[in-house]
Amino acid sequence: MRLFAAVLPPEDIASELGSVVDELRSLPGAERLRWTGRPGWHYTLAFYGEVDDDVVDELSSRLERAARRTAAFELAVSGGGQFGHGRALWAGASGGVAELRLLAERAEAAGRKAGVEMGEHRRYKPHLTLARSRDAVDVRPCLEVLDAYASRAWSVGELALVRSRLPVSGVAGEQPRYEVVGRWALGGAG
Repeated sequence: MRLFAAVLPPEDIASELGSVVDELRSLPGAERLRWTGRPGWHYTLAFYGEVDDDVVDELSSRLERAARRTAAFELAVSGGGQFGHGRALWAGASGGVAELRLLAERAEAAGRKAGVEMGEHRRYKPHLTLARSRDAVDVRPCLEVLDAYASRAWSVGELALVRSRLPVSGVAGEQPRYEVVGRWALGGAG
């Protein structure tokens, strides 16, 4: 199954961000973007790709340990940016970014120790993907709105293991589906 570790924003923060995304969708050029649905909003910590079923238990155990070793921290959705000249538009993070990076490092290490082929290590850039495009798109109007945006902070209290099911129907605009397959409290809380 196709898996990744993530921090999921709580419903009230996603709702608040949804209002900003509605504004972004009305800006010039926004129709050229494929917008990510709210169920898909997350901060990816480590992408594992296709993981054999027999590895999932070991990966889950290691993620549980990583979560237990990491204290809860405050985070807010804040600012934004792009990858690849508008090929991906994202919202950033503020607050406990150092703690989020540490959790990402631990989630990546959990995958490696469980035997998941992780590929090349890259410096973690916290981002929540809002939209994508196959072509370069001028997203400067969106970035101006995102630069002025900051959500309320929330306490990140868990790490999630998420299954991603990619669209297979070929229907334009179909979104991937996400299913949380594991959750672990940070710092042993809960």
